[in-house]
Amino acid sequence: MAKANDILRNPHILTTRPAARTPVTRRDAQIKALAPQKPLYVFDPVRLAQSYRRFATSFGGEIAYAVKCNPHPAVLQLLAEEGIAAFDVASLAEIRAARAAAPQAKLFFMHPVKAPEDIAAAYHDYGVRAFVLDHVDELYKILRATELAQDLELFVRLALPKNGKAALDFSSKFGAQPEEAAVLLEACRPVCRKLGLAFHVGTQNTDIGAYARAVGVAADVIRSANVTVDVLDLGGGFPACYLERTPSLNAIFREIRAAVLTHGLHHMELMAEPGRALVADCMSLIVRVEQRRGDLLYINDGVYGGLFDAGPSLRWRYPVRRISRDKDAETGVTTAFRFAGPTCDSIDMMDGPFMLPDEIKAGDWIEIKQAGAYSQCLRTDFNGFGDAGFLVLDMPGESPVKPVKQRKQTKQ
Repeated sequence: MAKANDILRNPHILTTRPAARTPVTRRDAQIKALAPQKPLYVFDPVRLAQSYRRFATSFGGEIAYAVKCNPHPAVLQLLAEEGIAAFDVASLAEIRAARAAAPQAKLFFMHPVKAPEDIAAAYHDYGVRAFVLDHVDELYKILRATELAQDLELFVRLALPKNGKAALDFSSKFGAQPEEAAVLLEACRPVCRKLGLAFHVGTQNTDIGAYARAVGVAADVIRSANVTVDVLDLGGGFPACYLERTPSLNAIFREIRAAVLTHGLHHMELMAEPGRALVADCMSLIVRVEQRRGDLLYINDGVYGGLFDAGPSLRWRYPVRRISRDKDAETGVTTAFRFAGPTCDSIDMMDGPFMLPDEIKAGDWIEIKQAGAYSQCLRTDFNGFGDAGFLVLDMPGESPVKPVKQRKQTKQ
C-alpha cells in the first residue's frame, strides 16, 4: 500500500488518448436492430478501464472498489483485469462475487454491523482479515467470531459532521463520534496487526472542503487516542459527472494531499473506497417510451427498477438522449419532460426535468447515461417489471457488441 509521502511526491494525472469507440450513430443502429422491448443496459468496458486508470494513477493509495455500487460480474472482472487489488464488501454475497472475479484480491469487510456467522465465514472460509467497526460490541463480536485471531486488521469508522453537499449523509446511520472513536482505537490497538481510521463524507459529495475537514477531524481523533494508527481510509463519496457541476478528482486529491500534510499524517498509508466515480460512466440504460401525455413520458423502467436515484428520494437528473425509432438524426427543439415508471405505484415518478426532443413519441427509446452506479443493484421485481437485458460493447478491434445473459436481480 502506498504511503501518503509517495502520493505527495507523485501527484500527476494519467492522460491518455481516448481509445477507439463505437460511434453513437452505429450504436443507435444496433439498438434499433435489437428493438429492445424491456430495459437494456449497455456496458462500455473502455470507459470503465479509463475511469479506473485515472483514479488509480491520480490517487496513488490503495483502492478498494465498493462492490455494492455495481456488483455485475463483467464490472468486477474488468476491474480485476485492470489490476485492482482490493474490494470493499458488505456481505457474504459481495465477498463471493469479489472472490469469483479476483481470487487473490484483498477484501475489506466494511459493514459496521455484521452477523457473527458472516464474520466467521468471511475469516475462516474466504480469508478476510480486514473488518470495520464503530461500537465496542462489534469489536467483541469480531474477536469472538474469529476466535481471537492474531492477524486482524481493524478499522474504526468515524462519524463526521453533517455534510449538506452530499446526496446522502452516511454519518446519520454509521460511525462513532470522535470521543468514542478515540476510545475504540485504544481498544483495538492491542488486538490487531494493523489499525485504521475510516470515514465517509457522504455519497456524491460536491464540497471539496469536506475532505479536508474530515482529515482534520481524523487527525484530532488520532492524537486523542495516542496510539499508532497505520491507515487512513478516506472512504467513498467521490462524485461522478451527471448534469450538475462537480469538482474534478484532481482538485479533490489536491485538497486531500494538502490536508494530510497540514495535519502531520503524511506517514500513514492511505486508502479509498470509490464506487460511483469508477462505474457511473461505464453504463447506459436504454428504456422505451410506452405512452406520452403532454410532458409526461410513460417508460418501461422506473424507481422500482434501475432509476431509484431519479425518484422522490434523491430526484437525480440523469443525462438523457432520444434514439428515434424512425429517424436517423435529431430535429426540433428540446422540451423538459417527466418520467412515469411501469408499476402501479404513484411513487414510481421521476420529475427530472429530462430534456428531450419535443417530437418524442411512443416507440422511441431513451438512453439514460451514467447508469453504471446504483442502478442494476437496486432493481426489484415489483409488479413483475424486474427483467433487464445486458449488452457489452467490445474492446476496439473486436466485433461490435456481444450480448450477456442477465439474471433478474432482487433488492435485498
